[in-house]
Amino acid sequence: MKTIALVTQKGGAGKSTLASSLAVAALEAGERVCLIDMDPQATLTVWGKTRAEADLPVVAASPAKLPAVLKTLADKGVTMAFIDTPGAEGAASSAAMAAAQLCVIPSRPTAFDLWASANTRKALKDMRGDYVFVLNQCPPAQQSARVEEGMAALEAMGGLLSPLVLARVDYQEAARRGWGVTEFNPHGAAAGEMRALWASLKKRLAKGAKPAKKAA
Repeated sequence: MKTIALVTQKGGAGKSTLASSLAVAALEAGERVCLIDMDPQATLTVWGKTRAEADLPVVAASPAKLPAVLKTLADKGVTMAFIDTPGAEGAASSAAMAAAQLCVIPSRPTAFDLWASANTRKALKDMRGDYVFVLNQCPPAQQSARVEEGMAALEAMGGLLSPLVLARVDYQEAARRGWGVTEFNPHGAAAGEMRALWASLKKRLAKGAKPAKKAA
């Protein structure tokens, strides 16, 4: 089973929205997927209840129980787990970073988000965790100076996944219904972004993300 954690030491970067839509894209691509909600705000848990379908379970987990939860999912044949974490440094984020084979650090193209991304990267480097960045909620004019600066900053810190994810209404409308964006508007631009992002993420995993740590 592959495990991906979405982590950043700042709220509002779009972790839950990305996690839900990436999970749906992976499901549509043939993976057996589970979402793990470690955020006290329980955003994905609410999303899962709104979805009201058994195809993509959402499991809440505390830091102490995360290894056991991951083992149970693997034993059940789950092939891909996405972990959503709080937007702050703490036990939940640390446990997710330690357990994941790859961490995705979402960042908006703002100075505060980029600073937070650098702090998250430092924490991952200290624990020798594998990571990539996603530039999220970009303004529609992709070539604005702010976006270009954000791209350069994240590339300099060690790897920016493509494509950029724009601020589109489809993401919020899909989340409100308990759907992924590829379900809400399958032929829309946002759906194309998310399928491309999943493809990039899968390629990155195939290049040799660190093996998951065994549960104690």
